[in-house]
Amino acid sequence: MANKSPLRFKKLYLACSVGLLFSSAHVLAADAAGPFSEDSTYMLGDWGGTRSSLKDEGIDFQLNYTSETGSNFSGGYDKHTTARYSDQWQAGTTLDLDKLLNWKDTIFQFTVTNRNGRNISNDAVGDPRSGTLSSSQEVWGRGQTTRLTQFWISQGYFNDTLNIKAGRMTVGEDFDSLNSNFQNLALGSGQAGNWRGDRWYNWPVSQWGGRIKLNFTPEVYAQVGIYNQNPKNYNTGNGFRLDTTGTVGNLVPVEFGWKPSLGPEQLPGKYAVGAYYSSTKGNVYSSGSIQNGSEVYDRDAHAYGGYLLVQQQLTSVAGDKNRGLTLTVQGVMNDKKTSKTDNYQEVAVTYRGIFDSRPKDELGFGVARIHVNKDVTETQREQNAANGVDNYNNPTYLPIQSGAEVNYELYYGIQVANWLTIRPNLQYVSSPGAVSQVKDAFIGGVMVNLAL
Repeated sequence: MANKSPLRFKKLYLACSVGLLFSSAHVLAADAAGPFSEDSTYMLGDWGGTRSSLKDEGIDFQLNYTSETGSNFSGGYDKHTTARYSDQWQAGTTLDLDKLLNWKDTIFQFTVTNRNGRNISNDAVGDPRSGTLSSSQEVWGRGQTTRLTQFWISQGYFNDTLNIKAGRMTVGEDFDSLNSNFQNLALGSGQAGNWRGDRWYNWPVSQWGGRIKLNFTPEVYAQVGIYNQNPKNYNTGNGFRLDTTGTVGNLVPVEFGWKPSLGPEQLPGKYAVGAYYSSTKGNVYSSGSIQNGSEVYDRDAHAYGGYLLVQQQLTSVAGDKNRGLTLTVQGVMNDKKTSKTDNYQEVAVTYRGIFDSRPKDELGFGVARIHVNKDVTETQREQNAANGVDNYNNPTYLPIQSGAEVNYELYYGIQVANWLTIRPNLQYVSSPGAVSQVKDAFIGGVMVNLAL
């Protein structure tokens, strides 16, 4: 053991050096498959086998790029056809410390993200005074800035029956997580955080936290986490802010899950139920909150809620589990005292490999409904009454958000190469922002994913 340690640290040092130089032409030229080969896992190639070799040694580099474009074909608040572009860069390293340092069942993850661009939902689809509830470009959210998104270590005990994870992390990477390739935010992973974003911080916003997971069997687990709540982590320019000044409380999520492999073909699935509690108190929406034209809340309360997640592959093609039909169902309930959106539901289906000639392409269709808390609706009406305005076209009018916004998406994902996927999509947003005066919007989009 003692003799191997210097060698293992040398491998770690070598990995860091290679990570800084991976884009050099010299390394790329050495790759036998060559960069841009459709059979390569990475656009820039395997660095002459160096990248695969390092991964086998416990050092895995990630460099990914995602772009999302949206255009309002018709409807929405601004009926002029326009297009918006947003993107995300993601660079990271996963270190298997079991292989590198003989630290059994221990993983370290480091990830930096950068987001840029504009959002069609804000610019054209929704009334700018209220916005939309979802986003037609999910990669746009949480500020256009560079962030330290992951800086954590996890360690398993008793053959990973118990797993402990701590550091800078996002809640949705462990809780309420599933696989999704939809461009609309309402049809993706981590929905409990999307509708309670003032308490539950999803990717790419990280915070100090920890998670304890107990794997009763390889299929059945329970986990609990605690995450620091600091609104300053949202601010542009604070992506690498590590101190806890400004902390307002903590979020505690709990989840019970089952990840079976069903039937003779062992089709994978995930079933989870969870709940969260926030120690941070927030204003309670109620009738009479508007006094003398201003919001006056005489009560506050802790936030809480729950969620349900089901994702199950239902079929395969000739025994190939990489192809087939998958069903996803999600639901979220938030408390009606402090939450603007009190409930959410989604149903989606995807089919991978619908054509024998295109076994890696994927077709997807989903519907998601987001409902506004009726007490929020009443508060908005009271605000307009206090301001003496009842005309929607008056610039000082506060749009009334009542009922639900419903988002639909249909996409076809084209696997151009192992490292490149292009997903054109069509979206329909009914009652954008849950504002009745805004016309339903028909949106065209394109998502591009690159593994560099």
